[in-house]
Amino acid sequence: MNSKVPNPIDTYVGSRVRMRRLMLGMSQERLADQIGVTFQQVQKYEKGTNRIGASRLQTIAGVLGIPVSFFFQQDNSQTLTTDGIAPVQGLEDLSEFLTSKEGLGLNKAFMKISDTTVRQSILTLVTSLANASESVVPGTLPVGDTARTLHN
Repeated sequence: MNSKVPNPIDTYVGSRVRMRRLMLGMSQERLADQIGVTFQQVQKYEKGTNRIGASRLQTIAGVLGIPVSFFFQQDNSQTLTTDGIAPVQGLEDLSEFLTSKEGLGLNKAFMKISDTTVRQSILTLVTSLANASESVVPGTLPVGDTARTLHN
């Protein structure tokens, strides 16, 4: 494997560090101070460009208040494997969304909804909106079955 391409597992673990840090509202600088590294090192950990050693991962887990296993879980029942982690770009896109302000807010709000029917309705709505936005030509608004130019 090319040494310049991060290992998908390192990228995944780093994205979990970032996700948990943001969930706590913690800055990279604060995490760095608490684990004894620079904030640039935390950035490299979160991107997967630098691998996190076992003892450092244990320290990070303690600071973030989670078990080390959190960094390796794909869901509640399985440990991390490279199965299903195809291109790093796909994982980076998902990680970027989940750790963005909007993605984190959307996930927190969605998790508060206990009614599975409401959750499914929201998923259907978002899917419909995403599909509709793919078919709209940039610079136009959908109006019925036609599109109206925004610059009129």
